[in-house]
Amino acid sequence: MNRSEAERRIEELTAAIRHHEYLYYVKNEPEISDAEFDQLMLELKRLEEQFPDLRRPDSPTQRVGGAPAPEFAKVPHQPPMYSLDNAFSEEDLRDFDRRVREGLGGEPVEYVCELKIDGLSISLRYEDGLFVQGATRGDGQTGEDVTENLRTIGSLPLRVEPAGRPVPPRLIVRGEAYMEKRVLEELNAALAEQGKPLLQNPRNAAAGGLRQKDPRKTRERRLDTFLYQVVDAEELGFTDHWSCLQQLEAWRFKVNPYRQLCRSIDEVLEWVESWRERRFELPYEIDGLVIKVNSLAQQRRLGFTSKFPRWAIAYKFPAEERETTVLGISLDVGRTGVVTPTADLAPVRIAGTTVRRATLHNEDYIREKDIRIGDTVVIRKAGEIIPEVVRVVLEKRPADAVPWQFPKTCPACGGELVRLEGEAATRCTNSLCPAQQYRAILHFASRDAMNIEGLGEALVQALLDKGLIADAADLYRLHERREELLGLERMGEKSVENLLAAIDATRQNPLHRLIFALGIRHVGERAARLLADHFGSMEAIEKASLDELLAIPGLGPKIAESVQAFFASPRSHQLLAKLRAAGVNMVGERKTGPAEGPLAGMTVVVTGTLSRWGRKEIEELIRQLGGKAAGSVSKKTSFVLAGESPGSKLAKAQELGIPVLTEEEFYNRYVQE
Repeated sequence: MNRSEAERRIEELTAAIRHHEYLYYVKNEPEISDAEFDQLMLELKRLEEQFPDLRRPDSPTQRVGGAPAPEFAKVPHQPPMYSLDNAFSEEDLRDFDRRVREGLGGEPVEYVCELKIDGLSISLRYEDGLFVQGATRGDGQTGEDVTENLRTIGSLPLRVEPAGRPVPPRLIVRGEAYMEKRVLEELNAALAEQGKPLLQNPRNAAAGGLRQKDPRKTRERRLDTFLYQVVDAEELGFTDHWSCLQQLEAWRFKVNPYRQLCRSIDEVLEWVESWRERRFELPYEIDGLVIKVNSLAQQRRLGFTSKFPRWAIAYKFPAEERETTVLGISLDVGRTGVVTPTADLAPVRIAGTTVRRATLHNEDYIREKDIRIGDTVVIRKAGEIIPEVVRVVLEKRPADAVPWQFPKTCPACGGELVRLEGEAATRCTNSLCPAQQYRAILHFASRDAMNIEGLGEALVQALLDKGLIADAADLYRLHERREELLGLERMGEKSVENLLAAIDATRQNPLHRLIFALGIRHVGERAARLLADHFGSMEAIEKASLDELLAIPGLGPKIAESVQAFFASPRSHQLLAKLRAAGVNMVGERKTGPAEGPLAGMTVVVTGTLSRWGRKEIEELIRQLGGKAAGSVSKKTSFVLAGESPGSKLAKAQELGIPVLTEEEFYNRYVQE
């Protein structure tokens, strides 16, 4: 095939693949099999490899073409990507309608009702029809450039062709990237089989997928999109929002089909009511409904508050409640010996899933609500995620129901259960309790501790059941029991090799990771780092007096006492001796000199949700900049970094006159060079 023939064939293949991508990803109406589609893509790849100068930036082969990103560049949003004010009742929606009509002098208003997809907000920019940049919402003013990751999403067009009206030279559209429920289930099934931590919910999975450094990892998340806004639509000749949605469809963007044009607030309320139950039938999660004024001219006249558009509102459904019966109360033993009661329930469908268990927290919780076996109780999902008991339906209580008593012995080992004065938790006092060992080993291997990849719940249980390990230190001797490992279910040569390599790789982990992995009561990642930085070695921590521990700024008496008690335990000495013998690193870099960096000598408290960093990332950044990340506001606090939805720490800072910085101010002042 000569160059001219190849150019013509590439054009044909590109058009055909785009057509079939649209049918598959957007319309859900595929015309050809996956194998036939793969053949078209393979032919296109081969031609582009043979004639690389004919490969176009919008070629279907470029959906995963970018190199892993070292970091995400910042993208300013103009206009800003505002969040929406919330409504929770019919009264709230009628108040919204009243404010809108008053703001427009009483003239007629149409509303567009849409589903509020529970995903990650995105903004897409097209130049001359070609997709050139995609960004997350971030803080609404500035997002992160995730262009290469967005290219991996099949429903997102890499080129927009004229349809109905020309494509403007510069087009910005906004919408949501999300993950379907079935995709989350399939990914979690695969992760569980590998013994890896599960993805918590579709929204977090989508957000994490879109922020992967390697686009190939994003593609594995199988994300999807719904687009719902044309930016600067009036300047582009649109008069109303409904027309924008229709044109987005004509341009082959994926637009949610469940939308309604309403001519009164009563019609809006009817539409809202129709989704009260239907929402659970959707293949994806929604976290409410969105109601927008249809006319763009009216939107412009209504304008914005400092946070929200006055012409739109998000309706949030009240938490769904259902009645069911308490069949029994079972006990779970955690790694620190805490025994948590759980209600075993008659199966009940709530918020789209079947609920069979609900945590009862502790003895006081059960006593305060007077929950008894046989009771009819009202259940709801907190945030539509975690099942909880709201109340007991006393009028339905069986005559023979008796108050539930916390047992005196551990359900896992028969050891004594103790509740210390001033504490809500009941604990098993047997340090050799098998349930505690199981949880302790899982914690030791977890991502934020020693991070032993591939060592999940099922494998830990199998290792304990077969007597291959008794504690976390025994993991480092598993290479001596290779043949026995090969006898375990789903443990072939490659799996065993990968597990042993993952364990060996942790021998040189930083000291603070090992301290956290030990599972010392009250010692989280922050306290573990403080101990490692202050003492510089495990031996020094073991020998430290209570006064020396209390002298560490930010440690606190409860943590200091817990650390001393842990290292005074003969069992802890035995565990540490085995870890030393296994060659696990016990030494860190003691930091006794003055801190360096723009935050040197400063104490920073973070509150609210940040767009650029997760909580662990921002605390690590503060340390890298020479500062100290504290958990509470005091007179010693240098400033508070406040994100979205800040809590009581913000009020405390204002009360004490502590400076408060926004995320943007913090970034510009201390991070940006």
